[in-house]
Formats: sequence, structure tokens, C-alpha cells
Amino acid sequence: MKKLKNIVALVLCVSIFFSVSTVQALGVGDLINIGGAVLTGTQQMRAVKKEIEVINNTEEGRQALYNSFREKYGVNTDANLNSRMRTIMTNLSNAVAQVDSSINDKPYLYFVSAETSLNAACSLGHVMMVNTGAFTNLATDDEIAAIIGHEMGHGQRDHVAKGIKKKINKQVVAQIGVSAAGGGAIAGIIGSIALTNSVAHGDRRFETEADNLAWEYILHTNYNIGACAAVMQKLAELYGESNHSTIFNPSDHPDSDDRRDNYAKKLFEYSGRHAKSENGVIKINDKYFMTVAATNNMSSAERAFFVLGNLAKAYHEGKNSEIATVRSGVVYLGNQAIIAPVAGDDSAESLAARLNEIK
Repeated sequence: MKKLKNIVALVLCVSIFFSVSTVQALGVGDLINIGGAVLTGTQQMRAVKKEIEVINNTEEGRQALYNSFREKYGVNTDANLNSRMRTIMTNLSNAVAQVDSSINDKPYLYFVSAETSLNAACSLGHVMMVNTGAFTNLATDDEIAAIIGHEMGHGQRDHVAKGIKKKINKQVVAQIGVSAAGGGAIAGIIGSIALTNSVAHGDRRFETEADNLAWEYILHTNYNIGACAAVMQKLAELYGESNHSTIFNPSDHPDSDDRRDNYAKKLFEYSGRHAKSENGVIKINDKYFMTVAATNNMSSAERAFFVLGNLAKAYHEGKNSEIATVRSGVVYLGNQAIIAPVAGDDSAESLAARLNEIK
């Protein structure tokens, strides 16, 4: 379609066509002029929904937006990063399919962007990018999977389309009215909004829903379920409560520590209310188990959530009825690995003995 081919050009010129000073919210009854034709607000919104549908649900529209993302943000062609990305997306796509089979009708189009911030984005049409900065700032693919799972939650619940409609309703209707851009203006404006990283993140309810979906998806993989809390701990440490990375805009996201605590509560419940962690200290049945040591790339609190994830899985699967043992320096509960102690941790033998006493 000609309009779709022109999305990139329209995105580049949209700021020329539409001065910020002209943007004002219009109601449903207002009249909009597009290419000389006067449309009511209802007709205009019908046209907007049509363009969103084209970009969101047709292969041509999805591919056009995917190409625009790659052009705007750049592509990292590093073979190792792309291999890791493919593996994570394959694992998560299979997990999502167990919860929501609609993913089979619209598989994700994804790439590793050249951006260096700790960020990822899912836009219309299940167009997904994960920044190089996510790979360089996070120590494990488990944490990257947790972030991607969150973005896939947005995609599966169509939060982006809903957010664009809301944004257009409030901010962009007037732009169309004051321009002489013609009918292609709608496609251009939608394309422009879709190309912003924050478009999926316009509602705290969406964020909470995406967080909860990420948890469900991770449960259907072999990734450590503690990674969801761990990555929020990492973000809280990196950016603080009010200075999040671009993916976690404080105006429309709950604070990272609140989100971490939400995941920590899920881990506690998943363990049958046996295991919990706070500030790097892990308790089992309200009895002290260990203080997890920090490493070069993880704080004590972040790493503790990985130990808690292993414990929660062991308890959920009834492994607590089995004996804790040490094999090749790793503490196991049944056949579930719990922790490979590092410098600063108690020894594997002492941890296994303590676990047997309190489990």
C-alpha cells in the first residue's frame, strides 16, 4: 500500500506539518478536515481505527513498521547476541502459546537494536526490539527473558493499539485538522507514535497486567522464576525509584521496588508460603537460611531472588520432602539446584545442613 510505504517519510516530516502549539484535545463532535473533506470526530476515529488495524494485523503493515523500527534505532548484527535473542524468543513464544494460542496467528517480528540503554519495546503488529543495552547491563538471559515477557504481555493484550487510540484521542486529533497533509496524515501520525518506545507504556494498569503476564510466561519456561523480581531489583538499583530507564517511565509505571515486591510476593506464594527474601537475606519457614553474597555483576538482593526462585520451584514441586545434598559444589533439594555458593556465601555443606534442619 502506498500509505504504508510512506510511513517513514511521514514520520520524519510529521513534526514539520504539526506544530506542538496547535495540539489540543477535540471532542467526538468536533469537525476534522482531511484533504478537503470535513469529517466528524466519529468518522475520524473510524479512520484512525482502520489504519491501526492495517498496521497491527496485516503482514504488509507489520513489516513496514518493523523496517521503520530497524531504520530508526539501528540493528546490532552481533552473531552471539542474535543467537541469544532467537533462543529467548523461541522459548517465550512457546510459553505464551501455552497460555494464549493467538500468538500462533501473529508471531513476533523482533531484532536486537543498536541502542545502549537498558530497554526493550513492543509496538503494533507484535514488532519487538531489545536494546543492546539490555544484554550488556543484565547478567543473565533469565532477566532478559523477564523483560521480554513483560513486552510480550503488552503485545498479547494489544496494549499498544489501545494506547495509541487514547493518545490520538487526547493529543493528535487537532493535528490532522490544522494540516493540509491529506488522508495519509493519519497513517503517518500512527506510525510516528508507534515508533516511540513508550507507546505501550501509557497506563499503569497495562504495566501491572504485563508484569503479571510475564510471570505466567516465565512459569512455562525453564528460566528462573526469580528473574522477574531480580530484574526489578536491578532497575531500582540502577535508576532509583523516580529515575527509571526509558522503558520504565515513572509517570506511567509503578515504581521498580513496588513491582519487585509484587514479584517477591508471587515467589512466596509459589513456594507454598515457605520461602522469602528481603535485602539479600533468605528465610525458610521464618527461620534464617542465608545472606546471599554479592558478585561483580549482581548485588546481594538481586542474586538472592535467583536463589529464592530455585527454592520456590523446589517447594512448589514438593522437593522439600527430599534431602538437601551437595553435588560438585552445588546445593540441591532433591534434584532441584538451589545455589552454587561463591566467595562470601556460607559453604555448600553448611547450607545443605541448615536447609535440612529448617525445610
